[in-house]
Amino acid sequence: MTAFVLVSGGHTGGWVWRDVAAGLRESGAVAYPVTLTGMGDRRHLGGPDTDMGTHVEDLVQIVDHADEPEVVLVGHCYGGYPVLGAASRRPERVGRIVFVDAPLPRDGLSVLQQVREQMPDGPVRDRMLGQPARAEDGWRVPAPTEEEWREWGNPAGVPEDGIARLARLAAPQPVGTLTTPVRFSDVVDELPMTGVFCTDGGTMDIAGVEALVATGSPLFRQLAEPRWGFFELAAGHWPMLSTPGELVEILLRAAAGEGRRLGARA
Repeated sequence: MTAFVLVSGGHTGGWVWRDVAAGLRESGAVAYPVTLTGMGDRRHLGGPDTDMGTHVEDLVQIVDHADEPEVVLVGHCYGGYPVLGAASRRPERVGRIVFVDAPLPRDGLSVLQQVREQMPDGPVRDRMLGQPARAEDGWRVPAPTEEEWREWGNPAGVPEDGIARLARLAAPQPVGTLTTPVRFSDVVDELPMTGVFCTDGGTMDIAGVEALVATGSPLFRQLAEPRWGFFELAAGHWPMLSTPGELVEILLRAAAGEGRRLGARA
């Protein structure tokens, strides 16, 4: 029985995985939708000291308390950072890591440090880097409004009521989760991994990854290793809200070791 630990992107919580978790359970799998400290219905537990380490510890506790001997860690967007941190601490419990429309975190860098180094100049980069200055009380980055979700969140395919729910339930995010670095050891370099690219309005696909690997940069060389598989999903940035059935299918296939290997025929 495959167990999935589902970690969502910024400002959201376990509630965003409702339909995906139901689909996984209907397939016979186990699903643990995670709400990190300070997010979702745990927003009241956040504070000025809530940081990346807090969220890594949240996931370590989920893994430690899971009955299953092995789990698949699924990180969407921001969620990929604490997922890698937790995998580094419990590698023997991790069967695979799946990044859903998420960057590949780098050890020793915070979310915003990586944005500064890797994201092209433009309004999205400027908005991300400006988040600490917008933090209320010095530590809470306000949740996007419905209009801001539409403008910045790429909710392509999400129904109108889904966007409204996204705005209604979104929580302020502790700024420390964006400014403190994620730490993980070389042990994660041995774990099976999957990348899922959402191609409707997205900035990366399998062809783009192949181009990055072809540059010869050590940052991307690992992506050509057999332990990596890739999928493309014709969805915006929130496939758990727009195409949950298709995402369930991809997660199950990823857990089974499927996915495009770079250099293999389509």
